[in-house]
Amino acid sequence: MTVTLEPGAVPLAILEHVYRFGIPVRLDPACDAPMARSAARIAAIAAGDAPVYGVNTGFGKLAAIRIDAADVATLQENLIRSHCCGAGAPLPAEIVRLVMALKLISLGRGASGVRLDLVRLIEGMLARGVIPVVPEKGSVGASGDLAPLAHMAAVMIGEGEAVLAGERLPGGEALRRAGLEPVRLAAKEGLALINGTQVSTALALAGLFRAHRALQAGLVTGALATDAAMGSPAPFREEIHRLRGHRGQIDVGVALRTLLDGSGIREAHREGDERVQDPYCIRCQPQVAGACLDLLRHAAATLEIEANAVTDNPLVLSDDSVVSGGNFHAEPVAFAADQIALAVAELGAIAQRRIALLVDPALSHGLPAFLTRTPGLNSGLMIAEVTSAALMSENKQMAHPASIDSTPTSANQEDHVSMACHGARRLLAMTRNLYGIVAIEALCAAQGVELRAPLSTSPALVRALAAIRAVSPPLEADRALAGDIAAATDLVASGALASAIATDVLPDL
Repeated sequence: MTVTLEPGAVPLAILEHVYRFGIPVRLDPACDAPMARSAARIAAIAAGDAPVYGVNTGFGKLAAIRIDAADVATLQENLIRSHCCGAGAPLPAEIVRLVMALKLISLGRGASGVRLDLVRLIEGMLARGVIPVVPEKGSVGASGDLAPLAHMAAVMIGEGEAVLAGERLPGGEALRRAGLEPVRLAAKEGLALINGTQVSTALALAGLFRAHRALQAGLVTGALATDAAMGSPAPFREEIHRLRGHRGQIDVGVALRTLLDGSGIREAHREGDERVQDPYCIRCQPQVAGACLDLLRHAAATLEIEANAVTDNPLVLSDDSVVSGGNFHAEPVAFAADQIALAVAELGAIAQRRIALLVDPALSHGLPAFLTRTPGLNSGLMIAEVTSAALMSENKQMAHPASIDSTPTSANQEDHVSMACHGARRLLAMTRNLYGIVAIEALCAAQGVELRAPLSTSPALVRALAAIRAVSPPLEADRALAGDIAAATDLVASGALASAIATDVLPDL
């Protein structure tokens, strides 16, 4: 099924489907007229005498150099070639697909001055699986994601490299095999393709979608850990959270109450429990995970706007003027990526403390050391907890804000930049670490709940427990757990752990 994109109004849900499932997309036909109008305006300028940046001038520090009309097409192709300076491993195919969809949305707003040929080629590449090879490094997040987008654009002119049906090919050959023709760029079109925030935004969106999935799974494992530790659900009462008023905290409290409802373990210690309070990692889950949810929601609002934005330069405005601005500066994306990174680090930090609580007999209210029935002879989940600590600390280091850095580039013409691209790219590694932490909590909490037998957890958490045990059997004696951790990590990353719970229980973005 091909999804029609309405630039300016594309919701996050569609973008997540593009990212996760690679659904082909096309622009709403209503975009054709405004795109054609702005392209005609650029063509008229290119044929005239008045200098307009990026149309008949050089770029960046070379903007004062006038380009002859006969050289305008060569100017655009040289721009693409000269900017193919990326470094590092190729971005994952799902990221590149999302980049291309975002570029379609931006061009489809009709302010970039490109011909319909360009958007038809991007649509065709997405539909037929031509995925440009885009190195992951080289953008400082202003003036747009120049180097990575140049590698995308290079394939469109029959150069660069692309992957088709799993084979890495020269860009022109990939287009040929897919039955597509490269384009000959007209005035401004190369600049429109590489000037923009689409790579930074795609990476930040991927980080957002992944972080939200980890948060949902973390609520499940946090509730399971609460029951395993015989924690009290009293701090999750609705009135407590409504008295504070933060939406995320309220929503997380609802989810935890629902997940724990009907637990036999809870009923067994409702009376006569000498403990007065649980540690913060149990008691303050709504406050911490709720604050993280609020951060993700704020970032989501920013990124939805940016995904629908026109971010190249110059722009053809509604009065037919062509004006240089600075929409290519990715500061909003950099801030959103930093917010997501903070949330990811904190979700991992509190989950890791719950893991540490469960393996510590001084804190776990009767569970054996390291969750093994024969501590000493067996080490149980001792080193799984250490692994979670390593992942947590790695994420803390990566959570340092990227947006506070800047360095002048392009001979000081581009003298303040956002660092959004690598600020967003680190979210892929951070969320993978968070998946691992939540997975280890799942293994520990499942083991802890089973050690409470014959008491049983809630009906909702029984379903979660079954999903965990489908990929990792109970730990009866020591065994290598790397495979279990990997399988549980995939359970979290795929969304299967959260899906074991009714879909209306866990909060959305």
